[in-house]
Amino acid sequence: MAGVSRANEMLGYPADARLLIVNADDFGMCHGQNLGAIRSITDGLVSSCSLMASTPWCLHAAEFLRGHPGVSFAVHLTVVSEYRHYRWGPLAAPGDVPSLVDESGYFFGDDRFDHILETADIGELETEFRAQIEAVLGLGLKPTHLDSHYGPHEQRRDIFDLVVSLALEFGLAVRAGSPHLVRSLLAQGLPAAEHGVLDSGRIPPEKKAEVLAARLRKLPAGLSEWALHPGIATDELRAVMADPRVPGVTGTPEGRQSDFDVAVSEEAARIVEEEGIRIIGYRELQQVWQTVR
Repeated sequence: MAGVSRANEMLGYPADARLLIVNADDFGMCHGQNLGAIRSITDGLVSSCSLMASTPWCLHAAEFLRGHPGVSFAVHLTVVSEYRHYRWGPLAAPGDVPSLVDESGYFFGDDRFDHILETADIGELETEFRAQIEAVLGLGLKPTHLDSHYGPHEQRRDIFDLVVSLALEFGLAVRAGSPHLVRSLLAQGLPAAEHGVLDSGRIPPEKKAEVLAARLRKLPAGLSEWALHPGIATDELRAVMADPRVPGVTGTPEGRQSDFDVAVSEEAARIVEEEGIRIIGYRELQQVWQTVR
């Protein structure tokens, strides 16, 4: 991508600095996911996380974040409920967001993701996104940025513009990985991951350590982000993930365990040190975004 050092300049780093945000997605989804995220933050390379305000274990995740105010985290804006037997729905009244819920009043599954993108009403999305942001603030938490579960904000421009508008209103940054969206943010003086966002769920579990080690060694100058999903493959996590609507899309218990194993591995920490990679969080981006409001 042209202008590879733009984010470095905005963040006050040398042009040749290799910056990496390591994010734990899906914080709050279930207990096993929370255990993996917490240990990846306290004992590993994870420098940021994404809190799902509408999921059953959100309060457990929130308690950790209240006790660790230095941890940067997103409100993981959620309108997808991907498991057949473990569901979540809107924080707004379902009657206020009818285009976002299925016949049972839950968010649509990922087998209907195209339907979500085609039919979700932008006004109802704003209602629900505000409800999720305000719920997190109501828990006494101070998020640093916004991102979204399954990334709908990167797949419809009006949703992206809405999320950026909400971020600026609430003094937050936004995750973006799509090149055209990153270019748009950089042009406005807003730092974003110039080299995109790596989704760990696309890497087979048995190759995870090898692939991520190689990516660390080849990390380019500028800002990169990894979206990991570190979990502990407990019986609970296995039960939650036992019946996905679209097999393979959200990964497997083994995939989440392999993310955790890499995040806390001595090898990954050693490579980061040897390569002079700087692990940063979203708070540094948030500080710049706040100056643009």
